[in-house]
Amino acid sequence: MTRPEPLRPEALRLTVDPAVFPFQTTEELPPVAGRIGQDRAVKAMEFGLRIRSPGYSIFMAGVPGTGKSTYARSLVAEVAQEQPAPDDWCYVHNFEDPGEPIILRLPPGRATRFARDLDQMVGDLKTAIPRVFDSEDYERQRNEVAKTVHESQQRALAELERAASERGFTLKSTSTGFVTAAVRGDRPLTAEDFEALDEEARREIEVNRQDLQAVVTETVRQMRVVERSARERLAQLEKDVALYVAGPLVDELREQYRDFDPVLRYLDSVQRDIIENLADFRPGDEKPSVMTVLAGRPGAGPDLSRYRVNVLVANGESQGAPVVLETNPTYYNLFGSVEYKGEFGMMTTDFTMIKGGALHRANGGYLILQALDVLTNPLAWTALKRALQTGEVRIENIGQQLRVVPTATLKPGPMPLQVKVVMIGSPLIYLLLHRFDEDFRKLFKIKADFDLETENSPERVAEYAAFVGSVCRQGGLLHFGRDAVARVVEYSCRLAEDRRKLSTRFNEIAELVYEASAVAELDGARTVGDHHVERALGEKIERSDRLEQKVQELIARDVILVDTLGEMIGQVNGIAVADVGDYRFGKPSRITAAVGLGRAGVVNIDRESRLSGRIHSKGVLILGGYLLGKFARRNPLALSATIGFEQVYEEVEGDSASAAELCALLSSVGRIPLRQDLALTGSVNQHGQIQPVGGINEKVEGFFRACKARGLTGGQGVIIPARNVENLMLQKEVVEAARKGEFSLYAVHTIDQVMELLSGLPFGDEREDGTYPPRTVCHLVEKGLVDLARRMVSFGREAAGQPEGDRQPSPDSPPGRPAEPELPPGPEGGPGEPPEDGAKGHSCPGRGDPCGHQDQCL
Repeated sequence: MTRPEPLRPEALRLTVDPAVFPFQTTEELPPVAGRIGQDRAVKAMEFGLRIRSPGYSIFMAGVPGTGKSTYARSLVAEVAQEQPAPDDWCYVHNFEDPGEPIILRLPPGRATRFARDLDQMVGDLKTAIPRVFDSEDYERQRNEVAKTVHESQQRALAELERAASERGFTLKSTSTGFVTAAVRGDRPLTAEDFEALDEEARREIEVNRQDLQAVVTETVRQMRVVERSARERLAQLEKDVALYVAGPLVDELREQYRDFDPVLRYLDSVQRDIIENLADFRPGDEKPSVMTVLAGRPGAGPDLSRYRVNVLVANGESQGAPVVLETNPTYYNLFGSVEYKGEFGMMTTDFTMIKGGALHRANGGYLILQALDVLTNPLAWTALKRALQTGEVRIENIGQQLRVVPTATLKPGPMPLQVKVVMIGSPLIYLLLHRFDEDFRKLFKIKADFDLETENSPERVAEYAAFVGSVCRQGGLLHFGRDAVARVVEYSCRLAEDRRKLSTRFNEIAELVYEASAVAELDGARTVGDHHVERALGEKIERSDRLEQKVQELIARDVILVDTLGEMIGQVNGIAVADVGDYRFGKPSRITAAVGLGRAGVVNIDRESRLSGRIHSKGVLILGGYLLGKFARRNPLALSATIGFEQVYEEVEGDSASAAELCALLSSVGRIPLRQDLALTGSVNQHGQIQPVGGINEKVEGFFRACKARGLTGGQGVIIPARNVENLMLQKEVVEAARKGEFSLYAVHTIDQVMELLSGLPFGDEREDGTYPPRTVCHLVEKGLVDLARRMVSFGREAAGQPEGDRQPSPDSPPGRPAEPELPPGPEGGPGEPPEDGAKGHSCPGRGDPCGHQDQCL
């Protein structure tokens, strides 16, 4: 395999020709239609919004910045416009059980009208009822009843007095009833007179008294019957008069709402309550109560709020189905609440203080929520699932659910729920909910998966230009020239880390549009040019690259040890990517390897110190697999090696440095000096193939800045996987240095090419006899491995006290097995070669014939 040549400058960056755009500025372009590059998600959204079956709520999964929220609002609003407005909902008083208010359903706009009609009726009754009770006709009928009662009572009293007179008694009316007294002649009989009478006369008076008492009792009973009858007649008169007034008003409402049985039943209850509580509509001269005065309403009349209508949801002015975006989905904001007010140290409430939530407003339409906000608000997610499962929404205060001792409160009737929930979140949240929440899988059956990138095609580029124009138009910004649009497209490719793709992180694209427009305005330009975009990008980086500048300063001062010149054994320049949230940059690091006697194998220092992530640990284990497959087919491995990142004190994660670690290990085993003016990134598999990695642009630019700070020599560069060439979107400064021959990039496919670049030696292809040509990388590595094995054998002999060439078989060896030999010298001091006759096995020391037990010789 030939040694790679430096990549041409044209391969380091995609340059978009402004001439591909058939416009001068974005002002000429129409607004962008739909979403750019989200065909899969758009199709899923359209299907999910059209299907009305239960369980087909939508989860929009995607990383922040891909335009999910904006698209959800626009598409849902568009679909909702095609659907009819849902019904109104209202709460009214339950006259049979005031603790359970009744919910009523009316066509759009009728609930508000019903509330006005009922208020109007009550107002009319407050005027009409007092007027009719003050009328002459009512007074006449009331007086007739009173006159009849009076006459009946007078006749009864006259009859009673006659009966008393016949029995020799007189009657006297007191507050406690009638008092009888015997008379003699024309004066009452005193106690002395009564005692002076004979026994027969006294007995006669006592008998007459008892007879008279019976007559008095019967007369009083008859009078009470007459009074009760009179009260009933008066009450019936009042009811008849009230019905005469209220009946037509209530009937008028009945006629207007004759198609709604729940409303008719409620109006029947209203009419009964009005007739039974006429005193609330009749003005009186009673003084205000102490409670009324303390409440600050000394002149307030009776409370008639029970006849009000609490309109929960009014859709009279809605155009289509409702679309509710709840930005703060707390439990109460979603499900409503029963509010309270304090009076005299107590908390009171009634049905008029019931407040609806987002689910009530979105009923019959669409509710858009942010998944993270719902999940982090206590009880909101559990209650939302319950509402979707049961198909109804209940208004219950959280305190009532968590209170140890239940207390009396309102229990409003539930509202039937038919709503399409659109929840927006990250792919991780979707994965966790789908895996661990069984209800989620049943309720959110539609997944709209938003991608981070789309293909870089002429159609998409044209849509990108239209998007830039739409942002300028909506934000009142300066429009972009086509050279500026070309620069935005290039920036999009860098965000996507692929020249064949465009990023769909439109929030970041919009930020660049806003900032470039601001830069152009400061320059007094009329349109935004490419240099304005470049300045905006530069200033954006400058606002966030403080840590990168610190790292580069420490490298330049040799505080962080990174060599950019010379050669070293067992040392390679690797490059990591540091992510500080809003900015990523490449951080060169020294990777070293040390090899010695032992059987520990390849030891990952970072893993032993618990600074290695799982992926990085896997990458180090792959190095051992490569050594086994490449160098342990003829001789076993007998070495102890350590690999580590120098001056790295945070967790090391990822396998993008595994190729550099393998090069450092091979260099240390074969004592091969490696160039320090080259840095390396890429992962390697067990077959030595170099695999692509992420953050390629940041890594190259990070090492370039380190070299630039110390002076570019023309030999410096970075080795990258060949499969990462399509990801290169380097800054113009790096491309210009490559054009001048001051900095180079090499694309490699295998570890063979990497070692040839770093060492300057050919890697060495395995010959038919299993050996490698002299003065090649593989020859030196194998020689180093055999030398380590030979030293292990020698050390073992010395430890056992056996002289050279006089070693006896071990007691565990089978009969006739020769003593453990030493390794024979091979060509150029390398390992021994197999016998020429092609016999299997290998030559034991001092013997020319194959021994057939290669595995036991060391």
